[in-house]
Amino acid sequence: MDTEAQPTERDRSSHPCEPGHRPDAAAREGRSRSAYPATVAGWVPGGRITLTLLVCLVFLLLLSAFVLQPFRIPSGSMERGLRIGDRVLVNKLAYRFGAGPQRGDIVVFDGTGTFGTGDYIKRVVGVGGDHVVCCDEKGRVQVNGRSVDESAFLYPGNSPSTVRFDVEVPDGTLFVLGDHRANSSDSRDHLGSPGGGMVPVDDVIGRADWIVWPFGHLTGFDRPGAYARVPDGEHADG
Repeated sequence: MDTEAQPTERDRSSHPCEPGHRPDAAAREGRSRSAYPATVAGWVPGGRITLTLLVCLVFLLLLSAFVLQPFRIPSGSMERGLRIGDRVLVNKLAYRFGAGPQRGDIVVFDGTGTFGTGDYIKRVVGVGGDHVVCCDEKGRVQVNGRSVDESAFLYPGNSPSTVRFDVEVPDGTLFVLGDHRANSSDSRDHLGSPGGGMVPVDDVIGRADWIVWPFGHLTGFDRPGAYARVPDGEHADG
C-alpha cells in the first residue's frame, strides 16, 4: 500500500492578484489585536503619548477609588507619629473582606454627622462591645479591665487623658483618640453629642498603613503590642 502523501492540486479557481495589486481589505485576515492601540492612538490628539497618559490616569483613579487613597495630615492631633503635611496611604481594602478595625489601628473616617464635615484620622482605642475607662490609678486608659501602656506612641509630655470617661462602645462603632491627646478633638469631645462620640464602622474609609511623603519620614505602621493583651469585651466586633 502506498503510504506516501499525495500532492494536492492547489485550487486556482480564485482570482489571482495581478502583479503590483494588493488584495482588497475585506479579503485580508482579521486585524491583529495589537493593531487596535495604534488605531485608537490615531484618533487621540498627541497619539500614543496622550493615550498612555490617559490609561495611567484611569488606572490611578481606579486605584484611589477602590484600593489605596492618599491622605494629607491636616493637623497635629496624631503627633508624634504623624506630622502636619505628611502624606499617608490609606488601605481601603483592609476592612472589606470580613475583618473589622482593631484596637490600635490608625483609621481615616468620614466625620460627617459625628465629628463634623470632612475626613479625620485617629487611633482606634475601643471596638464594639468594649468598656473603655479613663483612668486607672496610674492615669492610664483601661479597656475591658486591662490598662494600656500607650507610651510607645503617645505624644511626649501628654497624659493619656485629662478628660475622665467611662463608656461602653456599641456594636458597629469605634471609640477613637488622637495620639497628641492635648491637641486632639476626638471621641472624648463628643461624648455628649448624638452618637456619644462613637464612629460608625461604616464611616471608616480605610486603615492608614504607610507614610509616603516626605521621603525622609517614609515608614509603615504596625499595630501596637499593648492592645494585643486587651481581652475582648462582651459581643466585641473586632
